[in-house]
Amino acid sequence: MIQLGIIACGDVAFRTYIPGIQNVRDRATVAATFDPLAERAERAAAMFEGAVAYTSLEAFLAHPGLQGVLNLTPANFHTLVSQAVLDAGLHLLSEKPIASTVEEGQALARQAAKDGLIFLCAPATMATGRFQWLKSLIDKGAFGQLTVATGQMVNMGPAGWKDYTGDPRVFYSAAVGPVLDTGVYVLHGITGLLGPARRVQAFAGIALPERISTIPRIEGERISVESPDVNMIHLDFGDNRFAQILSSFAVPASNGPSTEIHGSLGSASILDSTWYDANGPADLFFRSDNEYGQAGWNRQERSPAPPVVDGEHLIGAGARHFVDCIDGTSAPIMTADHAIHILEIIHQAQESARTGKAIDLTTTF
Repeated sequence: MIQLGIIACGDVAFRTYIPGIQNVRDRATVAATFDPLAERAERAAAMFEGAVAYTSLEAFLAHPGLQGVLNLTPANFHTLVSQAVLDAGLHLLSEKPIASTVEEGQALARQAAKDGLIFLCAPATMATGRFQWLKSLIDKGAFGQLTVATGQMVNMGPAGWKDYTGDPRVFYSAAVGPVLDTGVYVLHGITGLLGPARRVQAFAGIALPERISTIPRIEGERISVESPDVNMIHLDFGDNRFAQILSSFAVPASNGPSTEIHGSLGSASILDSTWYDANGPADLFFRSDNEYGQAGWNRQERSPAPPVVDGEHLIGAGARHFVDCIDGTSAPIMTADHAIHILEIIHQAQESARTGKAIDLTTTF
């Protein structure tokens, strides 16, 4: 039985990661939890038989038999905490972003590789059944020569999410914003299907400088917006292949798809309403009848690929994939190199929006 530990027992831990671990409880369990607030660490530990709750990170990392750790701390703590986990010789799954800077992410990745440790980073977009199925169709040539991808993750941010139990203010701060919070999901999906991007150009700004919380416990509280709440990111993949991603906290709602991939022979489209379903549908369009479907739209209720875990959540899929990598049933998909590439895209998109220039990218995966 693989012994896991959870660092930071907040909203995302209880909402998605703990259910993700429970989905593979025949192979893994949580042996230790850490949170500065004892009641949160104890609540998480109580969900797993024999788990121990800690409020000391040093003591947590020394827990006997611990093999892998999920770093679910706020974004600005990722580098420091991940460093401590790797220093303790433990396998690591970090929430996104992988680090504060590309250089920090690369240093962590080098250490993990040197020490033979698994180092994964969220999001788990490409580790889901749906995206692995789409990738297999692309690799088989079902869509022909790929040309264009589009994606969007849009809403008003967590201040309007009434059942959110965390602190919504941090997501509007200069340290986070919509791209680091949710835009990364489609960035990972599009680059996972098309490959590494070569160049980025972006537009960004703060359209709505204040939010009023609708979360009952802080209803009516005013939140200042310090990070661009509208981000339009353009990617050049080379060979006349391009992508356009809208990431925003200034859009009340949209009926548009979260991701579309287009090629010379067909297209794939994923609705926003099913985005977090790891085994959800992807509607396919083919220009002519072929082995993958009839000409026109082939609309589906579910992805035809057998689900790895029935009912799996996209975020929770990361926990399952982490266990798969530790027990050797899967090669790493949520790689540090991919996460570093996405972090560079995000940082250089910010620079492009500031300067008005297209910027070449230096990382790959």
